[in-house]
Amino acid sequence: MAVSDEDRRILTPEDVAAEGLEDWELVAGVLTARFATGSFARGLALVNGVGEEAERVDHHPDVDLRYPYVDIRLVSHDVGGITQRDLRLARAVSEVARRLEVASERP
Repeated sequence: MAVSDEDRRILTPEDVAAEGLEDWELVAGVLTARFATGSFARGLALVNGVGEEAERVDHHPDVDLRYPYVDIRLVSHDVGGITQRDLRLARAVSEVARRLEVASERP
């Protein structure tokens, strides 16, 4: 899938903050979120939902499934920063978590 020039533009920390992504924070140039699943099975359900969305949009996060949480990291590796692709996937991941009634765990 070809990536548009707009989707290759690296966003500033201010651009990212302006998006108001409640579940996410920018740490060392990477969007990160932790979702408190409470069980391995629920975590696996979240990871499966995230995987389906990632395949649909052809943009893939780094995922760490643990008991009792899932950590997700987003960055556009091809351009070395956060892009609109990451913001869209962050919103989609948060929606998957809401559907599964899994809350984010912000530090």
